[in-house]
Amino acid sequence: MRRTTLVVLVGLGLAGLIAFVTVVAPRLLASQLYPAPQQPLYFDHRIHVELAAIDCTFCHRTATQGITAGYPDLQQCMFCHVVVGKGQPEIEKVRQAWVEQQPINWTRIHRVPDHVHFVHEAHLRAELTCATCHGEVGQMGQVTRVRPLNMNDCVSCHRQLNALTECATCHY
Repeated sequence: MRRTTLVVLVGLGLAGLIAFVTVVAPRLLASQLYPAPQQPLYFDHRIHVELAAIDCTFCHRTATQGITAGYPDLQQCMFCHVVVGKGQPEIEKVRQAWVEQQPINWTRIHRVPDHVHFVHEAHLRAELTCATCHGEVGQMGQVTRVRPLNMNDCVSCHRQLNALTECATCHY
């Protein structure tokens, strides 16, 4: 009887360890690998994407024709927020920056190494969605990075999609 109990306990312990290593640990690591940086104000993408149904490229206008997606300038924010959101503390920060003609200095979240030339426009032309690299931003409050955005990550994606993998594609 003791031997059976010991075997069962060892089996359960092993099963628990395997479950932890394969299910729980990756989730814990994923949630801590790329924490949201401190931003100058809380910008809730859910409100803009899900509720207001604003497309990514409305605010990130240079994504469709340039190298970077860019951030919207205050004038663009004020198109709506001259009327929408009066009295809300985070929107009042935007209004105050507009009055003082001071930019909002966002902390960049998605960055590839300086020796990599990532062109948003080429990826959009290939009909990839923003969520491919940035995750479901429309379901995030404060945006966090969801992928490592390193060489292995990019090359794996290129291979899956039968895209070019020659060095000069990204390193020129």
